[in-house]
Amino acid sequence: MAQGRIAFQGELGANSHEACLAAYPDMEPVPHASFEDAFEAIKSGDCQLGMIPVENSIAGRVADVHHLLPSSGLKIIGEHFKPIHFQLMANPGVRLEEIRSVASMPIALTQCRKTVRRLNLTTDSVGDTALAAKRLAEHPDPTGAAIAPALAASLYGLEILLRDVEDTPDNTTRFLVMTAEENPPSPPLTQPCMTSFVFQVRNMPAALYKALGGFATNGVNLTKLESYMENAAFTATFFYSEIDGRPEDPGVARAFEELQFFCQRFEILGTYPAADFRRHSWGGNTVTS
Repeated sequence: MAQGRIAFQGELGANSHEACLAAYPDMEPVPHASFEDAFEAIKSGDCQLGMIPVENSIAGRVADVHHLLPSSGLKIIGEHFKPIHFQLMANPGVRLEEIRSVASMPIALTQCRKTVRRLNLTTDSVGDTALAAKRLAEHPDPTGAAIAPALAASLYGLEILLRDVEDTPDNTTRFLVMTAEENPPSPPLTQPCMTSFVFQVRNMPAALYKALGGFATNGVNLTKLESYMENAAFTATFFYSEIDGRPEDPGVARAFEELQFFCQRFEILGTYPAADFRRHSWGGNTVTS
């Protein structure tokens, strides 16, 4: 079991905090105000690992992370899927019918829209779910509430008025586990793996079509393909992608060789064990874009 400190973005009590406790119970979770701060803590050695959310089954990808990953110098060594359950909480003694507003981070408010609308609440966006709970504890409001994980209510002395207020019961966030090790150990050969990478195709007709052809001809399962702009330039489209397998697999090696022929940039971000949640709950993967 890993020892040391693990960085996450947010306040104590956030979903990322709960993910750290679940995946690495012997490590000390260390909160950071921003993703940049969390990445820097890993790079500096202040924290040995980082637990970074990259996508949610309802709200989609965490856009900031996709921009930070390629330039971070960090490697992905694992993934963790966390079922997300949000609680509507208030100061002690406040009743549900007294609530007029609710605070949380925008992505959490999106995931709880039905409850917010049903209760006819105004919303206040903050940078983190647990921060909303912390602020409510520090500045009590008889008409205010927060949407945050149950851990936040426990840490900040709030009372849960409604449990599991997320819109869908299968709401899930996927996290990537990051390290500053330049060459982290490879997963056992017997373990199913994922490989994450980024690339930028050359400015030529059908470059993306040609670049991806090697995955089809070599039987490599492309599980994710997402595009995003870099440096505010419409001509600089980058792609974040994931596949089943590892770079040294013969089919993957041939596919990567063909991909790089049509690319002006290519970087492997990490090869890591496929989470049990992925294999058992989904029974396979699909391409997302």
